[in-house]
Amino acid sequence: MGELSDLFSPDRVAVVGATERPGAVGAAVMRNLLDSFEREVVPVNPNAESVFGIEAHDRISDVTGVDLAIVTVPPDVVGDVIEECGTGGIDNVVVITAGFSEAGREGAERERRLVELATEYDLNLVGPNSLGVMSTPLGLNATFGPDDALPGGLSFMSQSGAFITAVIDWANDQRIGFKDVVSLGNEAVLDETDFLREWGDDPETDVIIGYLEGITSGQAFIETARAVVRETPIVLVKSGRTEAGAQAASSHTGTLAGSDRAYEAGFEQAGVIRAESVEGLFDSAQILSGQPLPETENVAVVTNAGGPGVMTTDSVGDSSLSMASFGDDTENRLREAMPDGANVNNPVDILGDGDDERFEEALQIVMDDDDVGAVIVLTAPTAVLEYDRLAEVIIAEQRRHELPVATCLMGGTRVRAPRERLNEEGIPCYFDPDRAVDSLDSLAEYARIRETQWDDPTTFDVDTTRAAEILSQVERREHNRLGLEAMELLDAYGIPRPESEIVTSADAARRVAERIDGPVAVKIVSPDIVHKTDVGGVRVGLDPEEVHDAYEEIVTRARNYQDDVTVLGVQVQAMVDVEEGVETIVGVNRDPQFGPVVVFGLGGIFVELLADTAVRVAPVSEREARTMTQELRAAPMFSGARGREAVDVDRIVTTIQRISQLVTDFPAIVELDINPLVALPDGVQAVDIRLTVDPDEL
Repeated sequence: MGELSDLFSPDRVAVVGATERPGAVGAAVMRNLLDSFEREVVPVNPNAESVFGIEAHDRISDVTGVDLAIVTVPPDVVGDVIEECGTGGIDNVVVITAGFSEAGREGAERERRLVELATEYDLNLVGPNSLGVMSTPLGLNATFGPDDALPGGLSFMSQSGAFITAVIDWANDQRIGFKDVVSLGNEAVLDETDFLREWGDDPETDVIIGYLEGITSGQAFIETARAVVRETPIVLVKSGRTEAGAQAASSHTGTLAGSDRAYEAGFEQAGVIRAESVEGLFDSAQILSGQPLPETENVAVVTNAGGPGVMTTDSVGDSSLSMASFGDDTENRLREAMPDGANVNNPVDILGDGDDERFEEALQIVMDDDDVGAVIVLTAPTAVLEYDRLAEVIIAEQRRHELPVATCLMGGTRVRAPRERLNEEGIPCYFDPDRAVDSLDSLAEYARIRETQWDDPTTFDVDTTRAAEILSQVERREHNRLGLEAMELLDAYGIPRPESEIVTSADAARRVAERIDGPVAVKIVSPDIVHKTDVGGVRVGLDPEEVHDAYEEIVTRARNYQDDVTVLGVQVQAMVDVEEGVETIVGVNRDPQFGPVVVFGLGGIFVELLADTAVRVAPVSEREARTMTQELRAAPMFSGARGREAVDVDRIVTTIQRISQLVTDFPAIVELDINPLVALPDGVQAVDIRLTVDPDEL
């Protein structure tokens, strides 16, 4: 795959399947190109001498010097057209035609051929099943959408063509402009990561935005995004958050959507800002493209309306931002400048009779305060306030102080012109104060992202040979689950566990218990029993003389639970004093897009009920593992609670990293739970383990 620059700035575009037939996609693409494109358009159609007055060619191979081919022919001949593009030296192809992997087995076969051809000829191929592409600097509208995009600094990709047409219609009404627009379609070749890379290197793209239903390769996405966000913000809407939504996304795009928590973790680790709505997507994009980054996360509010000022303060409290604390000099200057009754604390209320001059004075004083990182100007219309003049005041003060500003000029018709004026200067204007706060929150989030250090994961000295031997047990079984019989896997990766042994007789159980110093636990070892406590398969706190009967008891209970249960034996394990520590869980689930996702949280038998966990995509660095321990609601427990000693957080962090390395080293591990991992003042102990292994990956 080559560079994508010619995809967005071609000198000569060929439309394969061009026609004048009303309602045809080939006609819509031709009309859009002829209406706006500044360079040459060539129609290809063997059944027409000309299309819209331009001489048509029979085959794409008859045309020379083409930089971009737009393909709209029936799906069964698309492959032949792509092959002609490859042999003819055309590097960039957009396949608008549908009927590929989204349309069943036959379509999937056709799509596989496109991939093979694109690989053979090193083609940049968008689609198939794409709306097309746009690039405003040249007036390139190679889509069958109804509208041209306005020029601007946002580059936009979407896995839904319908979403693009709706967004452009809305954005035109809001006077929001774009640099490039891409409908990704089925992403047979080019995907979201390729366009992140392209736009990250594009000086004309201020912000990258997108609508995604899935990600082709999560690891590549994270790696690329981390490099891009150092200079260019990325804001995405990801649908499929619920199980029903994920299923809908899968059927719509032909790709399997991963779990939403994996996306949350992946986006955070990639430095991507996730918007929860289309409105939020563009609010974030506009302020990121138009305003400087704040030096602090403290916000000042200047208003002529007390009630909306309180609403805004509440909204700041719900965000990651804080209300600025003015210095004495600021408050004294405000007292001198403002009338009696005005509030000189934050939020600053200049009263309902405040005009644009009073706003100007208040803004000058507030924006001089060193604690203020951003300002929200909030107004309700009055007879003494001219919104047009106020807009110019806001613009002048923002320029002078170079602080980020968001505005809420509340109202209807009277706001339209000043809002457009503010938007021209990159200052967003909203009716709802919540949106102003949310937009500044995005700006602060990006400032934090720019400062984030992404470390390489630690590589530990481990015994991969022994680990592979343990995992290979599934190859000799009818099932792919491992439990307590895989405890030695922890030894191979340096994870502490209590002394234990698996035995197959009551007498052997007693002998092991006699060798262990202190009371023991006995646990059923069976791949058919996931939750041992639910079937009475665990006894704890036993002396050696109690172990014999306990062995017989839990084996009997297991067989009563399921007639054909497979019993591999009973584990006799040294007891861990849970009262001295905290029960946690370290788990892994392999996500279809992001790969292994590591979970850390409170553990024990109520882990699902407590649901207090942090998630990261592996491999996990030391910094990320430590942050996971700090994100839990129960994190204060690690520092000591109700008279207990603080636990060894460093060993928790190391264990998270070692598990991350294990599942990265062995893609065959589909799921893994260490529950509980007991965190103690002097280390950790992995008490139980279960995992699912894919034998085909060993």
